[in-house]
Parts: sequence; C-alpha cells; structure tokens
Amino acid sequence: MSTITKAQTVKQRFYTIGLLVRRNVKNQYYGSFIGVIWTVLNPLLNMAVMAFVFTAVFGRNNVNLDYPVYILSGSITFGLMRTGTSASVNSLVGRADMLLKTRTQLEIFPTATVLSSLVTYGFSLIALLLVAGWRALPIFGGPYFTFTWNMFLIIAIVPALLLFTLGISYFLSALYVFFRDIKHLYDVFLTLWFYLTPIFYTIDRLQSETVEKIEVFNPMYHFVEATRTCLEGAIPIGTEWMWMYLFGLISLAIGWTFLHLLRNKISIHL
Repeated sequence: MSTITKAQTVKQRFYTIGLLVRRNVKNQYYGSFIGVIWTVLNPLLNMAVMAFVFTAVFGRNNVNLDYPVYILSGSITFGLMRTGTSASVNSLVGRADMLLKTRTQLEIFPTATVLSSLVTYGFSLIALLLVAGWRALPIFGGPYFTFTWNMFLIIAIVPALLLFTLGISYFLSALYVFFRDIKHLYDVFLTLWFYLTPIFYTIDRLQSETVEKIEVFNPMYHFVEATRTCLEGAIPIGTEWMWMYLFGLISLAIGWTFLHLLRNKISIHL
C-alpha cells in the first residue's frame, strides 16, 4: 500500500468517526425540547440532588474542596468513563449491517461512541465552571471556591481517561457479540464501581485500611482525585500521573488486542 493510499485510508477513518460522533450526539437528545442543553443541565441537576442529600440530610463531608464542586467534579469524571463504556457495549452489534456491507475497521464504532461521550464531558465541564463561578461569588456568601491556573491541568488528565475508557469499550463491544448478558452484568458492576469510588465521600470515611489500600488499584479513584487536586489549585504528584497513564495504556492494550484477536469470529457472529 502506497503512502498516498495509507493517508487516504486514515483520512477516511477519521471522517467516518467524525460522522458517527455527530450522529451519536444528535440522536442522544433527539426529540428533546431543549436538546443539547441537557448535557449541561443533567450534571447540574444531579449535583444539586447529591449536594442536598449528603449535606442537608447526612451532614457535610470534611473535604478540602467546596462540596458542590467536589461532587460535580467526581461525577463528571466518572461519568465520562461510565457513559462511554456503557454506550459502547452495543456499538458493534448495533452497527452489524454497516460492518457486514463495508470494510470499516471494528474499532471505529466504539471509538466514535467514546468520543461522543467526550463531547458530553466537555459540556459537563461548562457546568462545572458555572458551579465554581457561582461558589466563588461573595454575593452568595462566598467565596467558597477560588479559580487558579492549575485548573487547566485537567486537560492533561483527559487523554489518560480517554485511553482507559477506549480500552474497556473495545473489550466490552467485542465480548457482547458472543455474550449478550454482559450488558446487564456490566450495569450492575458500574453501580458497585461508582459507590466504591469517592464521588460524594472522602476516602477516610471508608473506615477500613484494607479498603483504602484497595482503592489504589481503582483506576477511577486516581482520575477523580487528580481532577480535584487541580481544582484545589495544586498539582497532582508524579505517581498520580504515572498511575493514570499506566492504567490508560494497559486498558487500551488489552482492549485493542482482544478486539483484534476476535475480529474474524466477530464478523461471523454478527
């Protein structure tokens, strides 16, 4: 294959991914009255509910970050992985007709689904900035939050989280072709994973040294805590960056390898 042909193939793949991302984002809120505005409104409403429940009802947690910002930052970080992987489970089976009629690469479909979730995450960051801005205003009794330049380091966390999400998506989308029950099992697992990650509580609330040690091997714990460290105006330590990108690369390697080892069988079972 010539260099020009390879370049055209890569260009075609990126075009296809872009087309699928746009279609996914449009379909996500198709028929909704306020449409894409829900991408900002959803995290805000969820944050309001969780902040009320865990502040007014159960009592405020001892956190270094303003509590609404604490909840929302953890929620949208976990949400990128959860939304991307959940939607990707059916990405190959749901596009079976297109896969069988064309020579489209298998990884294009879960990749497009994850990138669609990245678009939603971008809007969620807008919601986070709105909440942070509100909490920073003295007129509301603050400031409870202070803006710093270190907040922009969140951008450096996203690629690692994206790699991690892609790896899981590749693995699940391939497995779903042969084992359809995986979708329901994964939904249950995500619920457990969510509550094991300190989204609305601090890790010291677990009151168990064993569980705290296990959290080190929870990838989402590192992504969530690093995001909050940036919002606090600090810089995540070197080992945190190492863990995040290590988890991301390992996940991608396992998922991509699994998908390509099964690519011939997938075509038969679709």
